[in-house]
Amino acid sequence: MTDDLLIFTEESDAELSVLEEAQHRAPWKILIVDDEQEVHAVTKMALNDVVYLGRSLKFLTARNKAEALDLLAQHPDIAVGLIDVVMEEEHTGLEIVRYIREQRADPFMRIILRTGQPGQAPERQVVQEYDINDYKEKTELTTQKLFSTVYTALGNYSALIGLEENRHGLEKIIDASADLLEKKSLRQFIQGVLEQITALLRLDKESVFVQKLGVSTYLNHEQQLILAATGDDCQYIGKDPRKVLPAEVNAEIQQVLNNQETKLSTHRFIGYFRSSIESEAVIYISSSEELSLPDRNLLKIFLRNVSIGIEHLHLREEIELTQNEIVYMLGDAVESRSRETANHVRRVAENAKELALLLGLDPLTAQIIHSAAPLHDVGKIGIPDSILDKPAALTDGEWSLMQTHAQRGADLLSQSNRPILKAAAIIAVQHHENWDGSGYPNSLVGEDIHIYGRIVAIADVYDALCSERCYKDAWGIEKVLDYMNLQKGKKFDPQLIDLLIDNHERFVEIRRRFPDL
Repeated sequence: MTDDLLIFTEESDAELSVLEEAQHRAPWKILIVDDEQEVHAVTKMALNDVVYLGRSLKFLTARNKAEALDLLAQHPDIAVGLIDVVMEEEHTGLEIVRYIREQRADPFMRIILRTGQPGQAPERQVVQEYDINDYKEKTELTTQKLFSTVYTALGNYSALIGLEENRHGLEKIIDASADLLEKKSLRQFIQGVLEQITALLRLDKESVFVQKLGVSTYLNHEQQLILAATGDDCQYIGKDPRKVLPAEVNAEIQQVLNNQETKLSTHRFIGYFRSSIESEAVIYISSSEELSLPDRNLLKIFLRNVSIGIEHLHLREEIELTQNEIVYMLGDAVESRSRETANHVRRVAENAKELALLLGLDPLTAQIIHSAAPLHDVGKIGIPDSILDKPAALTDGEWSLMQTHAQRGADLLSQSNRPILKAAAIIAVQHHENWDGSGYPNSLVGEDIHIYGRIVAIADVYDALCSERCYKDAWGIEKVLDYMNLQKGKKFDPQLIDLLIDNHERFVEIRRRFPDL
């Protein structure tokens, strides 16, 4: 070991200032594994004032394999390992390397093997057989060379972690694009955008996406919502930024919204978006490090393209919400002709989705059933009011005419090839079929009845019994469940009835959320 390992110059005021500032940020963890105490002391002295990307170093020291494994278990985010090859046994260091790469499955830590006995573990053999990043003889590691080696290793580690974080961000965007029917698809996409940007440029973890809606017709004031966030700001998702964000941050966001233009500085990027449906949004990103001109230009180009994706997702969500509203309004219009209770179609839709999920159907199928269920009685549009509103029992002729609404609905809806309307056609024609074959219009039996029809049949009858109608009072929940259980295997699919009864509190909660108006 040469003498210049122990030679250090005095630190200037500027260097001290950088080091003091670095103490406030999470340090890079450096693992030193060596059975010689002198090596630990000299290594820490040589690297004590190293600062990389505004972060200082934290040293973790082990004298043997057991101590090293204990530290590895406690610290999953070690950046660099300086590991002696020969300690209590000839290949102890190599065993630790194998543990890190294979059992711990850590491909990120940069491993620098050090040896005072190069003949014990030849460099060529070690490099070929073990996943290490550098191999040094202790005698060649002068102060400067040790600094250069560790500094380079930190750069490589930082780049790998940045790529990994970037990959997670991309995964969120891919998940969102593959799951656009889910209500949170836009949020997932934006969450991925924030994570990708912060990883791409190694920015601070805190960032937010604020959405501003237009003037609300029912609240008569502007609504603002934090739609996505990263870091500590995740606690504010779903809240009004004006109430939860720091005053300085909120002031900048409101300024950008008022001016309707992006604001860019050396430490902040506040991107402004405006969609075609009169919705505005802001992405707020900050960095304790100065953003270079190339970084700022990259942000502008990246977010310009991201805004297109956000616009498309936003429009798709708006279209789906509009379609659902139209379906509900049509269902309500049909039900109002027969003086059904308000919110009946909404409860039938929610009941049907809950049953579908309890049965184990995938979320997309459950959502299709939910969207289609409100149209289950659309065929009643062709039934005279005198029959729909009759408080007394129907005559045989009237009952025959009433039964035609199932096929009428199917005939109307089957003209479309859209998945939701195709599902609605199946539900319309089959939700009055009975498990034992006694239903109408086609006397289907058991599993010959489509699962859509079986689910909505239960969802509809359950809510009808719980509600007041022109020909009856509302039943209590115990009486309803007794009736449904009595009809298990007769009118209804036995498995679905068991699910309804075993989880009836969920359906009670649905009725509480959507009461009669």
